Amino acid sequence: MESLIKHYNSLKQIIFGIFKRTVGQSILYKVSGAVFNMVDQNQEHKCDSPDLYEAADNFNYVLYRDRPEWKDVQPIAQDDGPARVVQIAYSTKFSDVYDYFRAVLKSGEKSLRALSLVTDAITLNPANYTVWIYRLEIVKHLKVDLNNELEYISNVIREFTKNYQVWQYRKTIVEMLNDPSGELEFTADILDMDSKNYHAWQYRQWVLTTFSELMQYELNFVDNLISQDMRNNSAWNQRYFVINNSDPDSDVINKELEYTFGKIRILSKNESAWNYLRGLLLYSENGVLEDKVRDFCSNLYNKGNRSVHLMSCLIDLTDADESTDPENVEKIKFALKLCFDLASDYDPIRRYYWAYISKDIELKFNFKEHDTKIVIENNKMN
Repeated sequence: MESLIKHYNSLKQIIFGIFKRTVGQSILYKVSGAVFNMVDQNQEHKCDSPDLYEAADNFNYVLYRDRPEWKDVQPIAQDDGPARVVQIAYSTKFSDVYDYFRAVLKSGEKSLRALSLVTDAITLNPANYTVWIYRLEIVKHLKVDLNNELEYISNVIREFTKNYQVWQYRKTIVEMLNDPSGELEFTADILDMDSKNYHAWQYRQWVLTTFSELMQYELNFVDNLISQDMRNNSAWNQRYFVINNSDPDSDVINKELEYTFGKIRILSKNESAWNYLRGLLLYSENGVLEDKVRDFCSNLYNKGNRSVHLMSCLIDLTDADESTDPENVEKIKFALKLCFDLASDYDPIRRYYWAYISKDIELKFNFKEHDTKIVIENNKMN
């Protein structure tokens, strides 16, 4: 045991020595643009101009209270009031940065050092909207290069992709620049990390509506996403967004119908495509699109397809049909049969829902001549 302890201590000293030499030679820190530089720890780091975007490293970091250039500022401590429910265990670094931020905010100082302080505050809590608002005030006051600021916020977003404040700040900077040239590519990169990132999609839609000349390229982008994953509901939603904001004519809608039919034939249980199909029906005039969709659905059904979404769509088509055509009686009977089949076999977990829909159709069309009502209501419903 004694020899084992000696061996452990010896190994620990070797590792510590290597670590110490490595740290003594260089420190890794992050700067704007996701560029990583190696800095000699034994030399003073100098640059041609203040690096407003340098993140404090954990090795050389000096608390603001210990920095000579901040001696003229009296920090303001966090005041949670006398009756706080719990005491938040702020780290020393966090408390130090935000104590000085509160002081700067109170005095209204807008300087390079204040911008550096705000950068540290954002690094510690990028969701603090007050910090972002004050950063923007400083940027405007100092007339900071907005392209550098855009590069900075790009870095922050890549690290915190699902944060409301970072996307709102980017939106403001792009508005000030009035230049969306890199925005679709940037959001595409973020969506490549997570194709269903709500914040990225929301921002992308803002870009497309604000700079409408970019809308013409969006369908190709969405096509690629849907081809990669036909269940990507966000991509289908974006497709509808593009169509809905493009004042589509009948040719466009018919092309979209055929596109959607093709995707459903490949994957008939894909709810996203069926929802998109329902959205297209909002552009129907005189029931033309409904007839096409009904023919498509009936063809699938007759080939033995029993997708819940397919059957549900057929029911919805009947429910929306106000026609008094005698053929509608057969459609109603068929819709009630589908309700029965869904409740009993294909979607029993929602059997009460289908029983409700069945009854609703009966009442709507004053239809009683069928033999599925009692069966549905008594088909192991309890």
